[in-house]
Amino acid sequence: MLELRLVQGSLLKKVLEAIKDLVTDANFDCSATGFSLQAMDSSHVALVALLLRSEGFEHYRCDRNISMGINLNNMSKMLKCAGNDDIITIKGDDGSDTVTFMFESPNQDKIADFEMKLMDIDSEHLGIPEAEYHAIVKMPASEFARICKDLSTIGDTVVISVTKEGVKFSTRGDIGTANIVCRQNTSVDKPEEATIIEMKEPVSLTFALRYMNSFTKATPLSNTVIISLSSELPVVVEYKVAEMGYVRYYLAPKIEDDEADEVAETVSKKPKVQAKNEDD
Repeated sequence: MLELRLVQGSLLKKVLEAIKDLVTDANFDCSATGFSLQAMDSSHVALVALLLRSEGFEHYRCDRNISMGINLNNMSKMLKCAGNDDIITIKGDDGSDTVTFMFESPNQDKIADFEMKLMDIDSEHLGIPEAEYHAIVKMPASEFARICKDLSTIGDTVVISVTKEGVKFSTRGDIGTANIVCRQNTSVDKPEEATIIEMKEPVSLTFALRYMNSFTKATPLSNTVIISLSSELPVVVEYKVAEMGYVRYYLAPKIEDDEADEVAETVSKKPKVQAKNEDD
């Protein structure tokens, strides 16, 4: 038996909006400790990891570990039927091939329930080891989204360079070049507007902007974004989900001047995360 009740139902709607364009079908794994998802995009370039800890739910019951195969677009359509202030309850019975979503208005004068068919999805759970990063940048999520959007009008890739001067986002395209530098700024009145850089050594890596722009769909979830960079490792772009968890995106760096599909360093030894040329 599975029963999860989330008072801030809008959080779940925002989570789905953040990941549904990147991942079509995925298994949601429920255990005693939380509700999680881990899946790669269709081209096997980016990885999404979601965690919503059990203590963040008003009511959380999961009698045994369960994996629910869900089409994220279909789930998103159902969640759009919930009001932003609605309380969302997810229910599932052991061995059932459906999951039920219940939406309650705050004053409980309206209750709706939607039943959705589950899918059999064959997916391998990926081991993501803890890694030491050369540089970690914490900055306003809206600022990062604006930078990615602006740079994608000029070029297809972004070079993220972290030095003691700050973090620089650069691109180059047919019409010219662009460089945006964000300096460390911790003296702002609001902590969420600060740019904080922790750097062990300088790092400069290139990434596909269309993926970065896809990641910024998680901006409504959090005021800040944390970007963890290390040479020859996938970048981690993390958005906190309230006090209960996170959405993390992993993207392998593009290897400059490589002619064929480049095999980037892996998130773990298995499976490989490939950085493909944009034209593939």
